[in-house]
Amino acid sequence: MSQLQLYKGFEVELFTGSFNSHIGVSADVEKKFSNFVKEPDNRNVEYITTPEKDYMLLHRQLITPRKNLRQWLNNKGLTIIPSSTLCFKHDMKFQRSDIENVYHQFIQDNYGISIATSSVHINIGIENLDKLFAAIRLIRSEAALYLSISASSPFLNNKITENHSQRWIQFPKTPNKVPFFVNHNSYIEWIEENIANKNMQNIRHFWSSIRPNGPQRPLILDRLELRICDFVHDINLLLGITAMLELRILYLFDNLNTLDPLTASIFSLEELSEICDQNEIYAAKDSLNSELIHWQDGKKIICREWIQDLLSDLSLTAEKFNMKHLLEPIHRVLEEGNQAMKWINQYKKGLSIEQIMKLTIDDMIINEQEII
Repeated sequence: MSQLQLYKGFEVELFTGSFNSHIGVSADVEKKFSNFVKEPDNRNVEYITTPEKDYMLLHRQLITPRKNLRQWLNNKGLTIIPSSTLCFKHDMKFQRSDIENVYHQFIQDNYGISIATSSVHINIGIENLDKLFAAIRLIRSEAALYLSISASSPFLNNKITENHSQRWIQFPKTPNKVPFFVNHNSYIEWIEENIANKNMQNIRHFWSSIRPNGPQRPLILDRLELRICDFVHDINLLLGITAMLELRILYLFDNLNTLDPLTASIFSLEELSEICDQNEIYAAKDSLNSELIHWQDGKKIICREWIQDLLSDLSLTAEKFNMKHLLEPIHRVLEEGNQAMKWINQYKKGLSIEQIMKLTIDDMIINEQEII
């Protein structure tokens, strides 16, 4: 059934450093590896995969750049740090990766170190524009679920925070109010208006949980980009999250009348926007344990239960596309807790943040040796 599946691609951000500090080498990484690019803060690097439908190919595309980077870092006595925030004690000063970049200057002046986070952006190819915006509406309504599965940033500056995703709490969502787009034209008009009134500096300066993407935004679009997930070091879990996202979209396409929030919710689109923004904050604080508001009927539901219900709804579609095995890591997260929860438990048992990161880095290395 792979020919009926959708194309998937990833933008993966990473922190580099030692086992007790964040050390920026992004300029050197960009020079060494053609598939890595600098992020505004020098302690971040990013690699981008090419679109594929097949999950085995996706696994290879996700693992190989990381293994190559790790080998290069090892030679310098450095490593990849799995937290999605600057978890070790660090300099609060923004560390520019590109002094000449005007956009980076704007980011430094307006946001500072709050944007120094790492995440993974999941892109799903959808060329039909009506289906693309229906998918964006639905996945935005459920974005808090994906954040909760991926949460991996309870630490900041060598201290524990009160949040499972400190990254999503501190990241400056821009513009701070994003509507539900009724169609492509409404998106174009909104983008042009926000660039004209300087709410956005350019088309890239649209930092929300989800957005349309494509080769010539806002006019030419061909994919949905889910941006809310924390960095997920377990590639099998990342593929599980991606499979859940893809299956949800495929399920939507078969049930547009009953699943598109445009027609399937008791709320207005303006109310939905407020509810979803609030759900994201609740999920960032308590992830799987958070109490959320369901976008369809307004009932309160525990995040973990919502995910279980969603997986149940998707079971037949997963069987149809032979993707059920890909969802197994998500079931484990529901049983055992996500990365943030595991780290918080280790911290409460007396482990230091440095010790916790070292254990997770060891797990990452084992994960990188796996062959799917």
